[in-house]
Amino acid sequence: MSTLAEEFNAQAVFRGVPLAAQLDLTYRCNERCVHCYLDHDDAGEMTFAELDRLLGEMAAAGVFQLTLSGGEPLLRKDFFAIARRARELDFNLKLKTNGILIRAEAAAALRALCLDSIQMSIYSHRAEVHDAITKVPGSLARSLGAARFLIAQGLRVKFATVLMRQNRTDYPAVQALAQEIGAGFTLDPTVTPHINGDRSILALNIDSADLRGVMHDPLVTGDGASFCATPAGPGEDELNSFPCSAGHSACYISPYGEVYPCVQFPLACGNVRQQSFAAIWRDSPQLAEVRAVKIRDLPTCSVCPHAGTCTRCPGLAYMEGNLRGPSTADCEKSYARTGIPTAAMRRH
Repeated sequence: MSTLAEEFNAQAVFRGVPLAAQLDLTYRCNERCVHCYLDHDDAGEMTFAELDRLLGEMAAAGVFQLTLSGGEPLLRKDFFAIARRARELDFNLKLKTNGILIRAEAAAALRALCLDSIQMSIYSHRAEVHDAITKVPGSLARSLGAARFLIAQGLRVKFATVLMRQNRTDYPAVQALAQEIGAGFTLDPTVTPHINGDRSILALNIDSADLRGVMHDPLVTGDGASFCATPAGPGEDELNSFPCSAGHSACYISPYGEVYPCVQFPLACGNVRQQSFAAIWRDSPQLAEVRAVKIRDLPTCSVCPHAGTCTRCPGLAYMEGNLRGPSTADCEKSYARTGIPTAAMRRH
């Protein structure tokens, strides 16, 4: 049975409504994480006036859930003015931050915004590991201090852990730490290629043995038997479905006004400095191409036994050179989960 959120998203896709958007306010950051997929130089961020206009256009187009992110969004001196304007427009507002700049006063100001939730990247419970990944000494202590300030204000905080070779054994302790202080927890076993196409940081990905261990860990999977069950293969419903919500009910906007289907899908679809948000969402040829692709249109994935259960990311596939091709990272996850080779694996 589908959840209310799934029904809501399905209606947004049917009606062509951009239900959710991530807006990066800056690519500048006070950390230098080894796996980061962004350039941190300022190439001409949108001004407050430009962002004010954009927020109004997004609200008029039907955006409901807005995530403010970066880089580190709190590096913008006008961050709170931007966030207050977003709340005036009734966005359901989320924030991604490393928390380094958050002290008690900032936590109270964030509480006044009535944020839906705040996501913070915590890579390890061990300072020597976390700080080596962020390249900022003391960053774990400062992020955890911020999390405690925020939770004390009644805000919902979630720890997000990207799994890499450096921290591959630490996620259970991070999850336990999150539970201890009242935060949520999410785990991502995939390192994303750099937005400029550089794939060298993928060397940070955990190896296949570690990935199998994660995919069979009840802490991650919950009902392991169901999660790792042999896939039945795609039926008509799966073949007629879209790969994900990117470009259908969700999008991403860079600090420079560029619109993409998703933060992990660097297919430029227009720029809000040159066109209105609604015009890009409605008329972009690139978004039209993304929306035209169903599972049955994927030559390899449509005949794969995992098609109905795979987490295939079209953005990762696009960065591998083929919008309609398989995503290697997701093939590896499906194989690690079930032990059954994917169609792409069988062809190589």
